[in-house]
Amino acid sequence: MLVIAEDGEQLGVLPLAQALEAARERGVDLVEVAPNGSPPVCRLLDYGKLRYLYSKKEREAKKSQKNTALREVRFRPNIGTHDFSSKVRKVKELILDGSKVKVAVVFRGREQSHTQLGMTLLKKVADELQDDARLEKPPGMEGRAMSIILVPGPRKVKTELAGVADAQAKDPQGS
Repeated sequence: MLVIAEDGEQLGVLPLAQALEAARERGVDLVEVAPNGSPPVCRLLDYGKLRYLYSKKEREAKKSQKNTALREVRFRPNIGTHDFSSKVRKVKELILDGSKVKVAVVFRGREQSHTQLGMTLLKKVADELQDDARLEKPPGMEGRAMSIILVPGPRKVKTELAGVADAQAKDPQGS
């Protein structure tokens, strides 16, 4: 195997026993860096230090990654004004933190026949947040919930929702 010292000096092609002896003399480890090479390449270095440097590099890489989670805030069709304003405040806080927010209006029982209430509620939320968020996904029913997805950005949400609300007002059943 080809052995390279810690300072980059090539020690040459040595048998395993001789390479281990050279590592012991210098007080370092014998680390195989290219096992598939011909001949395999080993380095004389401090393995603990190498692991530390790799883990430090990984931590730095993780810091630079942006983790955008999808957060969800649920509303009910007949929500009170104070509850509405506190939930909108929470949505705004999440958006300013850089998260995507799914705003959902959950219907139960006979409320499902009045989806226009959910649409007006979502439009009202969008109007409140038009300066801070932009619409990524227009309103749509997913089971018993109608939802939109808002992402951070200055684009106007109001104009996009208005077109969808008008279309649904003309054809509330979506047929």
